Amino acid sequence: MAWLRDEVWFDTDVLWFREQPRKPFVPLALESAFATQALDPSLSIPVSNGLEESRRRRLAAKSARKRRLATRTVPAMALVLGSSTMLPIAAFRQSGGGRDGAALQEDPPSLTFRLGPARLELPEPLFLRQGAPVRRAATRPTPATVAARIDWHRATSVGLPYAGHLVGGTQLPVTGQDWVTWNPVTDSVPNLGYRLYGNEHTIRAIISVFAAYREAHPRAPKLVVGDISFRNGGTMDEHASHQNGLDVDIYYPRLDRHLSAPIATSQIDHHLAQDLLDRFVAAGAQMIFVGYSAGLHGPSDVVIPYPNHENHMHVRFPHPG
Repeated sequence: MAWLRDEVWFDTDVLWFREQPRKPFVPLALESAFATQALDPSLSIPVSNGLEESRRRRLAAKSARKRRLATRTVPAMALVLGSSTMLPIAAFRQSGGGRDGAALQEDPPSLTFRLGPARLELPEPLFLRQGAPVRRAATRPTPATVAARIDWHRATSVGLPYAGHLVGGTQLPVTGQDWVTWNPVTDSVPNLGYRLYGNEHTIRAIISVFAAYREAHPRAPKLVVGDISFRNGGTMDEHASHQNGLDVDIYYPRLDRHLSAPIATSQIDHHLAQDLLDRFVAAGAQMIFVGYSAGLHGPSDVVIPYPNHENHMHVRFPHPG
């Protein structure tokens, strides 16, 4: 073998660049400044590519969704399979973090129409045990008796139902002889007391209508009341109005007698719902918003079909002034 001109020979083998071990990334500035010194691996700056960043964001969003879905659950129910066998069933419901829809400008739709398992209630006794003493029905308190238990205040409804506030409101009790209250945020009974403040005229009208309704239908289930206003009124979650104590949501009576919001129009007792609506019209309601498919009717200048009211009627009273 002979040497050729301009040919260089190495004593050791040089690895192909793909076979060489990976080295920590060193910026060009550092490499030029410390080319003659051994670099500390801790000084290396990792470079993340777009795919890794996208994957990390997707995993973080997925974890956040799982945490949100796990925060809302429905209490466990029990199905009776026999005289001594109970099967507990935990019913979970998914709930997105955002609102169900944007609030409308004119009417304050509660936007609370959600699917959920029906609540279990004890059936009425079909017969009395032989020889058991017959209990006489307790005397139903009159509206005046109920009113005497309420801490009344002379209220001032300021502004409009969808742009105003309430001064000196009166709180409707969370439960009464003729009604229960429903929280549209948690879909549960009872509602929170601070969501049940209204003008005193609104509260008196509700109590009077309920008492007359129960007098005409003594075997009907209790009525279910939703939101009225906050203690001081103002913007209310789930609503575009309900701001000055003149609005109240009344859920339609159900055929199955469950004290909860209907989840379908087929569950509405249309006979009782129509009678209740007529009584609010006679009590001087200014507007009553009902669902298009609720099957209710009334004076066209008072009873107004409106979206998102298939499970409740929205009753608005005129300003007392």
